[in-house]
Amino acid sequence: MPDHTPDHLSEQPSTPEVHRLKANSVGVVGVVFMAVATAAPITAMTGNLPIAVGAGNGTGAPAGYLFATLVLTVFSVGYVAMAKRITAAGAFYGYISHGLGRIAGMASGMLAVLAYIVFEASIVGVFSYFAQTTVEDQLGVDLPWIAYAAAMLAATAVLAYFDINLTAKALGVMLVAEIAVLFAVATAVLLHGGGPDGIPVEPINPKNAFTGTSAGLGLFFAFWSWVGFESTAMYGEESRDPKRVIPRATLISVVGVGLFYIYVSWMTIAGNGLSGSVKVSHSTGPLDLFFDPAHSFIGAWAVDTFQWLLITGSFACGMAFHQCAARYLYAIGREGFLHPALGRTHPAHGSPYIASYVQSVIAVALVAAFWLTGQDPYIHLYTLLAILGTMAILIVQTLCSFAVIGYFRRNHPEDRHWFKTLLAPLLGGLGMIAVVVLLVINMDTAAGSAADSLLFRAIPWIVGLVFSGGLALGLYLRARHPRRYEIIGRVVLEDAAERTDGDGKPVAVRSQAAP
Repeated sequence: MPDHTPDHLSEQPSTPEVHRLKANSVGVVGVVFMAVATAAPITAMTGNLPIAVGAGNGTGAPAGYLFATLVLTVFSVGYVAMAKRITAAGAFYGYISHGLGRIAGMASGMLAVLAYIVFEASIVGVFSYFAQTTVEDQLGVDLPWIAYAAAMLAATAVLAYFDINLTAKALGVMLVAEIAVLFAVATAVLLHGGGPDGIPVEPINPKNAFTGTSAGLGLFFAFWSWVGFESTAMYGEESRDPKRVIPRATLISVVGVGLFYIYVSWMTIAGNGLSGSVKVSHSTGPLDLFFDPAHSFIGAWAVDTFQWLLITGSFACGMAFHQCAARYLYAIGREGFLHPALGRTHPAHGSPYIASYVQSVIAVALVAAFWLTGQDPYIHLYTLLAILGTMAILIVQTLCSFAVIGYFRRNHPEDRHWFKTLLAPLLGGLGMIAVVVLLVINMDTAAGSAADSLLFRAIPWIVGLVFSGGLALGLYLRARHPRRYEIIGRVVLEDAAERTDGDGKPVAVRSQAAP
């Protein structure tokens, strides 16, 4: 149940002195790069489309991406409305604490921390798999996957230490490259008139999103392809003019990525032919769904380039998730929860360097645990941690939708709108609930051969325990430490959050930034 503690109480001197992230470090383009990098188009396409085509909604997979684009766009309408009012590094954590209450905010914050922490280690797994196979195939050098994992973890830690602008530039280069090769292959198919069946329209017929062997599985993988787009709000404190930058970057990320996924998946199926796409997706080489059109319509060099870009694309994704995890740890740390040292920022770079160090240590520990127990980097490390993180973040996204309704019901009557702050977040929340159900129903298939592992069976319990632990912590603080309780989700960027007093009238925001 949401609590209705008057927001003006959070303006008392109990608000801690905090270190701020470096302001004006990144603009719209940089934030979009960070968000799209977490979605990782090349990894999402090569990892998810073959499964959707082979075992999900078949050649209707592009229509599945169309459906996901519509649902996530509706979700983003409410998310953007909240972003215009509240700007903080812990996006969901702050939004839900304002909309559904501090207890729900704390529980959601813990779930979001869990999700982004395990996402980095998950992506290290798929990066190591791509790097090991590509280097061996093209250079004849056979190194253990842990060597590539160690290299990625070290490079990510170094880049995260510096100004976020440096990371945004690095991600920008990698992101442009991976988008370019996917777009080039898709466009080559289009210009050549497609493959055996020409350019069929069946794949983008909306009704075909709900057909195939398992439409639910196909739709789940379509939604999975967007995980990370919501990270735009985490960079509000570091962006220029966050009330304008974050909403714009969010919508660009959702709609832009959606149109790109639809186009690439449609042309990929066209390049292989309808029956050929299903056959290749069922084969022992599902990546040939992309490699075959690249070879046929561009040349062998395109396949080689594609393989290298799988490496850089997954690296960019992992680095972006590291930044997300560090900012959530920082957001909770600077409010005095977990350890206050997490809330420190670098005096020169303005980066959350302590939180970044902690995230690096956790990622190293997770990767090492899988390596020492003889697990496969793709089958186990990538797949299992991706499912764990996805389940956690989808639950948080669902709560965020309803938080938008709760927040605007009590605040800012001038901004209330029947669609933007009520119907859109309601539909978005219901859509997210449907995606969570799809995940639960299709977990065994999504996990593949890793479904027999102990970790897989423990995933729902881990998510439930973390969420329950957050609820318990919130209730404990409310009962025993009310001054600390009032701070939950309340450290925000000074000029981007408007609070109300008990009568619903705006009051000034009090912010104490460290010198």
